[in-house]
Amino acid sequence: MSVLLLRLAGPLQSWGSESRFVRRTTEPQPTKSGVLGLLAAALGRRRTDPIEDLVGLRFGVRADQPGTLVRDFQTARSLDGKATFPLSYRYYLADGAFVAAVEGPDGLLEGLDEAVRSPAFPLYLGRRSCPPAGPVSLGLRPGLLRTALAAEPWHASRLHQSRHAGPTVRLDLILDAEDDSVGAESSRDVPISFDPALRQYSWRSIVRDQTELPNPQFDARAPQLDTRAALPGPRRRRVRHEPLDALGGA
Repeated sequence: MSVLLLRLAGPLQSWGSESRFVRRTTEPQPTKSGVLGLLAAALGRRRTDPIEDLVGLRFGVRADQPGTLVRDFQTARSLDGKATFPLSYRYYLADGAFVAAVEGPDGLLEGLDEAVRSPAFPLYLGRRSCPPAGPVSLGLRPGLLRTALAAEPWHASRLHQSRHAGPTVRLDLILDAEDDSVGAESSRDVPISFDPALRQYSWRSIVRDQTELPNPQFDARAPQLDTRAALPGPRRRRVRHEPLDALGGA
C-alpha cells in the first residue's frame, strides 16, 4: 500500500459539491470528486469511462494555505446577441495551496503518478478556468494516508509562511473516516459517474484532524511581535502612559 501526494495550488481554484445552476459555490478544500476527476483526466479517461478503481482509493487533504474566497459575477449572451442567458455567481478560492493524498495499491498509484506528470488531458483545479501553478505530483510515499500527510513539509508560499510568527504551524486535515471513527461527518462528493447526461454522486464519511509542522521561515533571532497587545479585553498588554514623565515627574 502506498500514498500518492498532489500539490494543488494556483491563482484560483474551485471545488463545488452541491451547487448547481446560477450559483456555483466552492468547498473550503478540494473534494474527492474533484481530485478523482483530475486523476481520470491525467489517465486520458473520458467522462463516460468507468472510474470504480479510482473511487476505491482512500482520500485525504491538508490545508496548507486556505486561500481567500472571491466571487465572480458573470453575464452571457448568445453569439448572435439575440438571447440573454441567466446571470450567475461563481465562487473561487484565491491563492490557496493544498496537499491531497490518495491511498491504494502500489501498481495503480505508480500509474497515476506517471499520468499526472505527463497527463493525457489538461489538469485543472476544480474548473477548467483554474489551471495549477507548478508540478502537481509530489510523488509516492510508503505507508498510510494520515502518516504521509503529517510527514510532508509545509507547501504554503514563502510569503504565507513568513507571516506566521511561530516556529510551528497547525494545519487542518480532512480524511476518509475509518469504520470506527468517532465524530465522523458526511460529505456528498464521491463520484459514481462523470457522464454529463447522468452525473451521480454518493456519500462518504469524513473526519477532521490537525497536524503540526515546522515553519521553515521562522527565525528565532528576529524580534517577535507581542500578539497579546492585539487581544481585546483583560488579556491586552497594558502600556504604561504617564504624560508627566516628559516634565521629569510630578
